[in-house]
Amino acid sequence: MMNNIPNLDELINLALLEDVGDGDHSTLACIPPTATGSAKMVAKQAGIICGTEVGKRVFDFVNDQFYHSPIPMQVNILKHDGESIEKGDIIMTIEGASGVILTAERTALNFMQRLSGIATQTHQMVAMLDGLHTQLLDTRKTTPNMRLLEKYAVHCGGGTNHRIGLYDMIMLKDNHIDFAGGIEAAIDRTHDYLKSHNKDLRIEIEVRNLSELQQVLQHGGVHRIMLDNFDVANLREAVKLIDGKYETEASGGITDATLRQYAETGVDFISVGALTHHIKSLDISLIKK
Repeated sequence: MMNNIPNLDELINLALLEDVGDGDHSTLACIPPTATGSAKMVAKQAGIICGTEVGKRVFDFVNDQFYHSPIPMQVNILKHDGESIEKGDIIMTIEGASGVILTAERTALNFMQRLSGIATQTHQMVAMLDGLHTQLLDTRKTTPNMRLLEKYAVHCGGGTNHRIGLYDMIMLKDNHIDFAGGIEAAIDRTHDYLKSHNKDLRIEIEVRNLSELQQVLQHGGVHRIMLDNFDVANLREAVKLIDGKYETEASGGITDATLRQYAETGVDFISVGALTHHIKSLDISLIKK
């Protein structure tokens, strides 16, 4: 999946330009360009590692594009994306120009710490669904320009990716329905649009209560129904009413404290925006070998 991130070098370059500016003057001031060294990246807490290939690419990018160093950069990944790590584990070792290692350090860690935090949190929540058929979904609540990486981290943590963006699935949310003039109008116009544009996209519709759910069930024309901000009792009733005719998804304020209760209603999917927009980065450090 990492190979499916076409803008990775551009993203890394922008991150480095933001950090380096017209030069890493702290490093340039005291480290000779010919100096070589080695370092290791160490986990300071347990979790699921993610972003190792991104980190490696940062070191290579700084070496080749920023310093144009003739000194080879050697990055050896010891813990691969999706693997469990414990405090004290060595994630990777780096050998090359000392200046390159120092300049690349923070950007590499920023990517890896955030992605590992997402993977770790996802893994913890997926574990809470053990024995149930419900799948944990991410959302579009991602950091701008980081979406593919953050969704990759969810995947590494055992979660399931929802739609990537606005282009790969129809999602008729409450505002679409209100602006379109109601549920039936929103669904019918969507089918007309897909037909006229020769597109084959799955359709999901959001409902806010059991009354709206009944309208969707009577009208049809969708693939999945999102039950937004339903409490557990109403969600259980909604899943029973749908009775397998459509995929079901619960969303809205579901936390690790309530996740299992919601899943036990039999809902097919639970989407949790906090997987990518409310996480704590995993603590990782880089130290001289």
